[in-house]
Amino acid sequence: MLFTPFPLRALTLRNRIVVSPMCQYSSHEGFASDWHLVHLGAFAVGGAALVLTEATAVSPEGRISPHDLGIWSDAHVPMLRRITDFIHAQGAASGIQLAHAGRKASTHRPWEGGGQVTAASGGWDDVVAPSAIAFAGNYPQPHALTREGITRIVDAFREAAARARDAGFQVIEVHAAHGYLLHQFLSPLANHRTDEYGGSFENRVRLTLDVARAVRDVWPAEAPLLVRLSATDWAPGGWDVDETVQLAKLLRAAGVDLIDCSSGGLASGVRIPLEPGYQVPFARRVRHDAGIATGAVGLITTPDQAERVVADGDADLVLMARELLRHPRWPLEAAHVLGTNVEWPRQYERARPR
Repeated sequence: MLFTPFPLRALTLRNRIVVSPMCQYSSHEGFASDWHLVHLGAFAVGGAALVLTEATAVSPEGRISPHDLGIWSDAHVPMLRRITDFIHAQGAASGIQLAHAGRKASTHRPWEGGGQVTAASGGWDDVVAPSAIAFAGNYPQPHALTREGITRIVDAFREAAARARDAGFQVIEVHAAHGYLLHQFLSPLANHRTDEYGGSFENRVRLTLDVARAVRDVWPAEAPLLVRLSATDWAPGGWDVDETVQLAKLLRAAGVDLIDCSSGGLASGVRIPLEPGYQVPFARRVRHDAGIATGAVGLITTPDQAERVVADGDADLVLMARELLRHPRWPLEAAHVLGTNVEWPRQYERARPR
């Protein structure tokens, strides 16, 4: 099952293995570089079906760090096009994750200790959120978005989607998880608004739906649209799985094709019960109850484990991150373990297990 093709609108993925977005913090002014070409290209060579970029900011102030990838300018397109051309030449599909960090913006890279980057040190002061609530004590103090500011963000996602099309991407994933801006609007823990974007479930999901519709408006009808959701905040009073199912139904009606089911990232200091496949039940619940395709992610590392996720109907796709960093050709090796014959790059054929 892991190596059966999977159709998404007019696109057919060669198997069910997807490269999950992984921030590289290696851009200057949002531009992709040779690092991104080699990093992402290696996964296409290694047999993955769909290669997703890291969270790619739709505006400069939407970056997690000053070193994030961006697509807020037409000047970003040519290098991204070089990357998608290479991915496609290896038989894989290319996807981009569009994102806005919200209150988790203007922070140091992880290996620099995290926490706020001040404007004097290359960060920025215009950090925004649904409400003026900081993520943690060492993070920026955001200001609450005005309605005009919300409109500008929806427009930024729309314009980024048009650039993604010009850059040759075949799939867009909207990032509404991990405590970034859209997730902040979803969760009562971060959203204390009293206008039409806060309070009730219908109001809290409004921005995510507005963004999905704006992207769908400019994204080709034959091209898939995914949304990554955190299925739970792992915190009392936060966003939960029942609300995720409800939103997934609304997203399906708005033209979304698959929900990438993750969790957490909204509240600091929460305890998450980490174990192999700990987020797979979220993908299963959304798939069965919302009637939409799902992707499972989180500590999926072995071929047998990934095979079971698909064969048991828990999810349609398996998204992998750290294991692919360790083993970029994991899909090719997994096919051998599972007894499936897949084509290897001719350049690597001599290393193929016999």
